[in-house]
Amino acid sequence: MNADRHTAGLNVYRVGGAVRDARLGWPVVDQDWVVVGTTPEAMLERGFKPVGRDFPVFLHPESHEEYALARTERKAGHGYTGFVVHASPAVTLEEDLERRDLTINAMAEAPDGTLVDPFHGQRDLEARRLRHVSPAFVEDPLRVLRTARFLARYRGLGFAVADETQALMRRLAESGELDHLIAERIWVETEKALGEPQPQAYFGCLDDCAALPVLMPELTADEAALNDALARLSAVPDAACWTAAPWTLTQWRWARLIEHLGETAREALNVRLKVPNAYRELARQVALSRALWLDEAWLADAPLAAARTLAWLNAIDGWRRSERVPALLALIEYECPALAARLARGWRAGARIEPRGLLDEGLRGGELGAELARRRQAAIAEALG
Repeated sequence: MNADRHTAGLNVYRVGGAVRDARLGWPVVDQDWVVVGTTPEAMLERGFKPVGRDFPVFLHPESHEEYALARTERKAGHGYTGFVVHASPAVTLEEDLERRDLTINAMAEAPDGTLVDPFHGQRDLEARRLRHVSPAFVEDPLRVLRTARFLARYRGLGFAVADETQALMRRLAESGELDHLIAERIWVETEKALGEPQPQAYFGCLDDCAALPVLMPELTADEAALNDALARLSAVPDAACWTAAPWTLTQWRWARLIEHLGETAREALNVRLKVPNAYRELARQVALSRALWLDEAWLADAPLAAARTLAWLNAIDGWRRSERVPALLALIEYECPALAARLARGWRAGARIEPRGLLDEGLRGGELGAELARRRQAAIAEALG
């Protein structure tokens, strides 16, 4: 960690995730820094650009990494924003680290590489333990979600939440503080968790501490259904299929999590969390596909099979958005291979019937639409035998 002309003479420490992940052998994505014993004016004189609205954070003029002045926080209201921040040259590094959530995030590294670890984060890394720094953990309800997200990231390395931290998370869930979290912040943490190696650990952890019934009650109405949903989070189509479609891994995982919910419950959850439209639309399409594989009896009735195949393809807009179909078929194949094979045959047969040919026959408007549907269904029925 070498000083440059902008940081020379400053009392700078690398902090947080970069220190933690380097010691875990995990990829270090972002570098964050704390500056002790200086003022905003001194940072501006060195060419740093201010970006913090609620507390002094600056961007390095060349690397654009974040440099925050050491600060303390005092609870003054509800939610994760109800804090009074105090930053001054008198704030020590240990005081800055003490306001952090987990001990593994409360380590710093001096310029010479020396570890500053007043709350034994290194010991908790070695013990594979997520443990709170201080009783002030309960002052910020967002820490419940963050702890669950870190579990989703590191559970594959053997991490678990410390019992005493789990107790504080439950206390937060039961205090009513979670009600003060805004939907956008809940979704930000949830979306990040969906991209972690074991996203099921996030939802399971929230359920264990009684936070999930508060934040996402639709998921906890049936415990057995929730357990099935968490098991599904690792069951998404092969990457070769879904990366060709307009969806991401996190969107697939959200869809798999909520596919079993009825339309009313699914929409209520999506609306309350302000889930982006792309997530909501894929969840709808996966739910429609789920309805097909849950009841295979309809396949024995050829006319009904053709009608339901056509209805499914229409509902997912498979004729105009053909890139969706292989990805959804890959998902169906995971659940019911025989059904996927038949749907694929029906789709290929129906796709051969194009509107252009009917236009050439002079069909227009509603007559065109009705005849297109009739011929596609007939082609599908023939393909399904």
